[in-house]
Amino acid sequence: MTQLYAARAADASEVAAILHGRMRDTPWLPPLYSSGDTFDFAQIMIACGWVTVARAPRIEGFLALEDGFIHALYVKKPGQGVGRALLDNAKSTAQSLSLWVFQRNDPAQRFYIREGFHEVRRTDGAGNDEKLPDILFEWNRRDENNGD
Repeated sequence: MTQLYAARAADASEVAAILHGRMRDTPWLPPLYSSGDTFDFAQIMIACGWVTVARAPRIEGFLALEDGFIHALYVKKPGQGVGRALLDNAKSTAQSLSLWVFQRNDPAQRFYIREGFHEVRRTDGAGNDEKLPDILFEWNRRDENNGD
């Protein structure tokens, strides 16, 4: 059974391994960050109180949320319901959520649309570290309650 909880400092290595593994295994992502850089980033996100992890019994995924903005949602194995559980948990206390998805990440786009997010705008990627075109997605509780 998957348990969700606020990440602790001791979780940083597992969170970083998931994040770095996904970046490393995505061929179209430029290799911008070392595993050490990713570990440092995980530590910062956890110290800020942004990270919720899903454990079953190891960490299977995490979501980093700051004031309604999802900085990261990554899972070890997509399609297992871990991402949905993390997202549902974030939705349970939010009026709205937003996040960026790379335009090349079709599976993530399908996931967020299925979960009630809608596209707000597209960019050419000039504003992100990877310089890859991306899409801003948004979810609003009022849209969900209206059946939209």
